[in-house]
Amino acid sequence: MKHPVTEFLFILSWSLTSSLYFHQGEKEEKCIIEDIPGDTLVTGHYKIQSWDLATRDFLPSAPGLGMFVIVKGPDEQVLLHKLYGPESRFTFQSHSQGEHHICLMSNSTKIAVFAGNKLRVNLDVQVGEHVIDESLEETKDMINEVKTRMLHLLKQMQYISRQQDYQRSREEEFRQINEETNSSVLWWAMFQTVILLSVGAWQMKQMKNFFIAKKLV
Repeated sequence: MKHPVTEFLFILSWSLTSSLYFHQGEKEEKCIIEDIPGDTLVTGHYKIQSWDLATRDFLPSAPGLGMFVIVKGPDEQVLLHKLYGPESRFTFQSHSQGEHHICLMSNSTKIAVFAGNKLRVNLDVQVGEHVIDESLEETKDMINEVKTRMLHLLKQMQYISRQQDYQRSREEEFRQINEETNSSVLWWAMFQTVILLSVGAWQMKQMKNFFIAKKLV
């Protein structure tokens, strides 16, 4: 790679939709981090535009421009690794809860990133969002529409329930860490007290022996 890998540490905790844009250089990988519960659908949509840093204006996209999308789970397992076009949508399913790295890297060498220019990437990430296609809704009758929206709400409730379970597990981990820390601090304080008492007793004994030796007592 011509440029070193650059990683954005955006912790987008518990947001249903995350939208951002960033500038990207030639063969430069940039990542975001999503804290995602297990068994959760994640959908992303991006659009690439060539950006002139001097004039701060968009340029025509070069032919063959695409984007590699790499998604890794908390255990470094690769959930998605695929080349898409200049604008595309991608989805993946989380297998375990924790921080997931969503990385994008252009496939360009010299064809898409011109001298002094960057690529501007607009990225939307939806966690646990099940989008309803309104164009299909218009063709359905009222019963099917209500059924579809009820299923949509049910999936949203399931996602919220998984979020709550995940949050409770994180709180339990923090509580255990706090208890272990408090216990360690208590034992360390007791150890210091024993050391201080032992040193004091030893000093008193030495002073007593010194006074006896000098016949001062």
